[in-house]
Amino acid sequence: MQILKGNTEPYPILPCAATIGCFDGVHRGHRFLIDQVYDVARARGLKSAFITFPVHPRVVMQADYQPELLSCLQQKIDLISQLEADYCILLPFTRELSQLSAREFMEFLHNKYRVEVLVIGYDHRFGHNRSEGFEEYCQYGKELGIEVIQAKALVENGNSISSSLIRSLLKEGQVEEANHYLGYCYYLDGTIVNGYKVGRKLGFPTANLLPSCDDKLVPAEGVYAVYAYINGTRYPAMLNIGHRPTVNNGSDRSIEAHIIDFHEGIYNKQMRIEFITRLRKEKKFDSLDELVKQLNIDKERISQILR
Repeated sequence: MQILKGNTEPYPILPCAATIGCFDGVHRGHRFLIDQVYDVARARGLKSAFITFPVHPRVVMQADYQPELLSCLQQKIDLISQLEADYCILLPFTRELSQLSAREFMEFLHNKYRVEVLVIGYDHRFGHNRSEGFEEYCQYGKELGIEVIQAKALVENGNSISSSLIRSLLKEGQVEEANHYLGYCYYLDGTIVNGYKVGRKLGFPTANLLPSCDDKLVPAEGVYAVYAYINGTRYPAMLNIGHRPTVNNGSDRSIEAHIIDFHEGIYNKQMRIEFITRLRKEKKFDSLDELVKQLNIDKERISQILR
């Protein structure tokens, strides 16, 4: 796949069938859409293209908007690169672009990126006037020489697989179901930083994760069975997300992993946390002894889950 950045350079793109969207998380619904684009492209002797934005459009339009992303830009590019498409076009979203009508935007795609077939996601709308929909897109396509096709949605258990559905599951701590819809395990990347070292005193030293992307969604507070990746090696781990109420951590949220049977010094190293399942909510214990007792129970359960 060829990754193309920006919208000012004269890219040597061959005529293509394309789809466009934020594609946050590049989940199974997105892959289902891309498969449709790929099939249409091959049937018409065209290349296939995946047009997305480096920055969420609402961030450009609303200065105070705080996105809760499933994938930051580099993560999204890594996921997109695994798909069977010829081009991934990273189109910078600007206020000027937002002012284009749907017809003007389609004309831009046709002239700039040689889009001859536009596959529209089942619920996707674009252009300054969002009241326009698929029928109008088809009419504009006839005028511009673009074939417009409406994609099918991927539906399971009565749910159309979407980024908003997956976000809601992660916010509830339902990481197993979220992983099912993603098609991979949800993860956080970041740097291991110094913490309060309370876990070490309790016999459970932790690696405190500072996420590399401030805008990426952190799942619900609680205790999780996870895999920790350090220097390409995978380790079973117990993760706590929360405010550590038993030790009066205050309002600071921590993301700390106790890597099972691991004793190396890893401060300032990069770590990826891959979520497998949630064991329980975070709770306040009456004493540190009760906390340690529960941590041992959690560790045993996680060892069984991840063995």
